[in-house]
Amino acid sequence: MSWKTAYRSFYYANAQEPDDIVLDPETTALLVIDIQNTYLDPKDTPEETARWQPFYERMRETVIPNTARLIDECRRRKVEVIFARIACLKPDGRDRSLSQKKPGFNYLLLPKELPEGQIVPELEPRADEIVITKTTDSALTGTNLRLVLHNMGIKDVICCGIFTDQCVSSTVRSLADESFGVVVVDDCGAAATEELHRRELEIINMIYCHVVSLEEVLTFFR
Repeated sequence: MSWKTAYRSFYYANAQEPDDIVLDPETTALLVIDIQNTYLDPKDTPEETARWQPFYERMRETVIPNTARLIDECRRRKVEVIFARIACLKPDGRDRSLSQKKPGFNYLLLPKELPEGQIVPELEPRADEIVITKTTDSALTGTNLRLVLHNMGIKDVICCGIFTDQCVSSTVRSLADESFGVVVVDDCGAAATEELHRRELEIINMIYCHVVSLEEVLTFFR
């Protein structure tokens, strides 16, 4: 099954197949979202670490290697590579949005200099690549990314990263609202569980983005 017929929600179960996607490297950016050290660290207890083991395995075996390849392919094609990461500007985190201050999984206090808040070493940005620091789920809300993309003449954005049902989804919806063409790469992303990942891809596909595989997106370039 190709991207044209996969990931269909109820809304689009019977919709016609979308047109072929053609990406111009000069007007396309790759946005790598929140693949940071903190999310690969063990949890507070052995039991919680064990509960997250499927996520760790997907990250190490699929998401990080595939994203490294996608970054390399985009660099080779001279596609702009941009990274987004969660980090606060104040040590006490009072500049964070409410979603990052609430207790629970979403609570994050990551001052921008901490090693935990950096992009994982396997995907380290080059010196001339943009890294957006955000205290929000969406990489557009509360940052200058929208302006940066427009200034560079970007029309289409390839998105990958974590978590599919949180920061990736929020970013994709914001990009769509700004009339960017958006492609999300399934096997370069993850949610806490495979079910959450898959369900969110079905929800955002066809209306906010097109969901594709790594192999498929590489065929879209002129």
